[in-house]
Amino acid sequence: MENQRFFLYASLIVVLYLLWSSWQQFTTPAAVDISMQQPATGTASSTGSITTEQDVPLAIDSSALQPQPTSQPQITRTVQNEYITVTTDVFQIAINMRGGDIHRAQLTNFPQALDAPEQALVLLDDVQKTYITQSGLVHDPIANTDVKGLAPNHYNLFQAQQTQYVLAEGQDQLIVPLSWQNDQGIEVTKEFHFKRGEYLINVDYKLTNNSNDAWQGRQYRQLRHSYVNGERNLLSLPTYTGAAYYNDKYEKLSFDKMRKEPLQEQVAGGWTAMLQHYFFSAWLAEEYENNDFYSNIVQNTVGNDYIIGMRSEPARVGPGESYTFKNRLFVGPKLQKTIEQIQPGLELTTDYGMFTPLCKPLFWLLDFIHKGVHNWGLAIILVTLLIKLAFYRLSASSYKSMARMRKVQPKMLTLRERYADDKQKLNQAMWDLYKKEEINPLGGCLPILIQMPVFLSLYWVLIESVEMRHAPFVFWIQDLSSKDPLYILPLLMGISMFVQFKLNPKPTDPMQEKVFLIMPVFMMAFMAFFPAGLVLYWFVNNLLSIGQQWYITKRYAD
Repeated sequence: MENQRFFLYASLIVVLYLLWSSWQQFTTPAAVDISMQQPATGTASSTGSITTEQDVPLAIDSSALQPQPTSQPQITRTVQNEYITVTTDVFQIAINMRGGDIHRAQLTNFPQALDAPEQALVLLDDVQKTYITQSGLVHDPIANTDVKGLAPNHYNLFQAQQTQYVLAEGQDQLIVPLSWQNDQGIEVTKEFHFKRGEYLINVDYKLTNNSNDAWQGRQYRQLRHSYVNGERNLLSLPTYTGAAYYNDKYEKLSFDKMRKEPLQEQVAGGWTAMLQHYFFSAWLAEEYENNDFYSNIVQNTVGNDYIIGMRSEPARVGPGESYTFKNRLFVGPKLQKTIEQIQPGLELTTDYGMFTPLCKPLFWLLDFIHKGVHNWGLAIILVTLLIKLAFYRLSASSYKSMARMRKVQPKMLTLRERYADDKQKLNQAMWDLYKKEEINPLGGCLPILIQMPVFLSLYWVLIESVEMRHAPFVFWIQDLSSKDPLYILPLLMGISMFVQFKLNPKPTDPMQEKVFLIMPVFMMAFMAFFPAGLVLYWFVNNLLSIGQQWYITKRYAD
């Protein structure tokens, strides 16, 4: 009976963990619009209009240097500015000529929804929300020079030779040049380099100093995201939307934390990012670079925007000289094998949390099998079979113990009747019986304890891996990362649990027997809202367990 009780407790622990994961997301305060609660970095005029100039980082960290007045116009996400479009085999991009920044990015190989395959997923956007890239140059004033604060930031207008750029058939690279200059002789060309099949974009600033004085300045790169409205469902997947950065270790910076503890840290190499489920954008620093990582909060016309970025060390450009600030920008899916080759730590954006040590090899195994069978559902079934084979001997010992316990069940009932009024003597008599019949009442603990982390790791693999997004299995299951639309798999899983419990020794405690009968129904209802791939794993695992338990029970029945 202890085996059954332990199995019940283990199942409840798994359920409670999954509920806790969802509950954490449901109850954790989301970043909300605080523009009416406290002043943000931006400032409001007496007429109520909001300026956003202060989302440009200062040139240097010095309290002695006051920011110079600018004539930058107020812009908001509702203002229609001139755009140019860029089309590649993976992108449909809109670049705002004011600042030369990407204000809209659609990923043409990823549909927005399974039932709307013709609509490409919109990752960056400045219409329905604010989620854009920003970058620019800031000038460090140099004593005894005539060049003062002259550098294009993300408010200055750039020029382009055409309004549409397309990566043609047979073309492996597309370069989009934008130009800016002033009347003091500073010329800047901002170039976007797109490559076929890649979500990594090179963004270079080529500065030419045609003045008579030295120019000194630095570049900044940042990502700007509007607040999350906080609408959550208790049964929704516990995924993360917010900022993150890498400084030899992976750090998440939620919008709420950004308000309380602004980021200010000097980092060698690393990256800054904005994450959401399955997709992200990130500015990547070279290993030799030293950057100031920072966060900021600014107001727009409807609330607050959250910024994470990096600012480089200064570069000095003499008269008649040129200098290139190099950047890399990633905008795309969390394809693990791809992003781990781009920058150290970037694969951690696929956030498996505490189960990362198990999730990574589990995903590798799934991916390896998928390459052969070309179906993620079939890969899950085969991985389940391999896991079952790996734990076969442990499971066999558990089922042997259950078979022997079923065999001596009449003796156990006799002991319970004999010592109904003396629990201490009953326990001693039970242990003597176990010893005589060579039964280990805790024999089922070890395999269950070992398989629980595997189950939870697969849970995180299925909800975090973009490779599973919209991955079909068979017939009605066209997305293993979402729930079964017909609830057939949860029903089959519940039936398999009921059969499995029936193979176990019948509980002598009537209340425990009722709990075991209710448990499959409860689990069936609960798992109906979880990814179909996870329910598939549980169902197949139950079928294999039933077959193994039936065989061992029959073998040891005599």
